[in-house]
Amino acid sequence: MSDRSRESDAATRASTVLDHPAVARVRQALSDAGVQADIVVLDGAARTAAQAAEALGTSVSAIANSLVFVATTTDHVTVPLLVLTSGGHRVDTDHLAVTLGYARIAKADAEFVRAATGFAIGGVAPVAHAGAVTTMVDASLAEHEVVWAAAGHPHTVFPTTHDELVRVTGGRSVTVR
Repeated sequence: MSDRSRESDAATRASTVLDHPAVARVRQALSDAGVQADIVVLDGAARTAAQAAEALGTSVSAIANSLVFVATTTDHVTVPLLVLTSGGHRVDTDHLAVTLGYARIAKADAEFVRAATGFAIGGVAPVAHAGAVTTMVDASLAEHEVVWAAAGHPHTVFPTTHDELVRVTGGRSVTVR
């Protein structure tokens, strides 16, 4: 395959990914929030923070890893909780439950993630969810001038900042570990 053919194939794949309905929802939500971010299509899937960091040539701690949890209130009601954490951190669910006043926080399964957010694991964006999702943003992301977040598809990300993530999600900055 010639270089020209490979470039044409890559451009076609990028165009197809950018036209994906989930990516279009994210683009619209960002625009509605006044964010002028260019969505970047990665050559390979970035289902993990490490994969995204490698593809972008940045540190894993500059990746806003989208983790969805099932939070249980003291009244035994379950709600989706999105934690945008630095790719270099693990979420201490016990600490977070106490901090946020939940009885329990547990990792969500793929079915719960898709039902709550409208996205598949690996492409969960901070915005444009299927329903209401409480969002927390890892305070350590503020250490980075540019933070990269998923844009609705495992091959897409967009540049942002900690403060912008807090603003566009209506979230709260917290220590997650």
